[in-house]
Amino acid sequence: MPSARENGIAERQGDAATNPGLFLREFRTEKGLTLVEVSERTGIPVSTLSKVETGKMSLSYEKLVRISRGLDIDITRLFASAAPQNVPAPATTGRRSITPANEGPSIETTTYSYTYPSADLLNKLLNPMIIEIKVRSIEDFGELMRHPGEEYVLVLEGQCEFHTDIYAPSLLNTGDSAYFDASMGHGYVAVGEGPCRILSVCSATDADLKSSLHPIA
Repeated sequence: MPSARENGIAERQGDAATNPGLFLREFRTEKGLTLVEVSERTGIPVSTLSKVETGKMSLSYEKLVRISRGLDIDITRLFASAAPQNVPAPATTGRRSITPANEGPSIETTTYSYTYPSADLLNKLLNPMIIEIKVRSIEDFGELMRHPGEEYVLVLEGQCEFHTDIYAPSLLNTGDSAYFDASMGHGYVAVGEGPCRILSVCSATDADLKSSLHPIA
């Protein structure tokens, strides 16, 4: 049977997987950073960082981006439990991640609601996202998104218009999909009154993807 100490470690790691503030505190302690130093790097007040670490305040999208940029870490690490660093990976990792339905960390922007499956895996070659499309006109969407790599999109529910800066808009129905060069400006707009959800899989890094997101004003 696991010892009390092992149970305590597992419990803390489980908490960090769902508590970005706990992960931030563990990461800061590991790197020998003070709250003042993190505040200087991120532009977030010390009092706010303290409340985030103690679970008294949640992290908004803007704060997530500030922390990930200021500390030079992938935004998904704020959702992942602490793991040993600098451990060489074997040639065949055999790593695996299973995400139950309707679970995974999420981010709200002006255009989309993002849910990230397999957020516990770092440095992925592919980044899957389940996206609920909120905008219903290209005018409301604003500037088209673009990032390195390629992207595959599959409509899970509803209908959407697939816009690019090269091709005429295409209507995608449930079950339709597209594969394209993601450095081309692109965006998805919901059609009709019902909900619209898509699965997007990108070969870009998380850092490249987060820089293309539309933050909430």
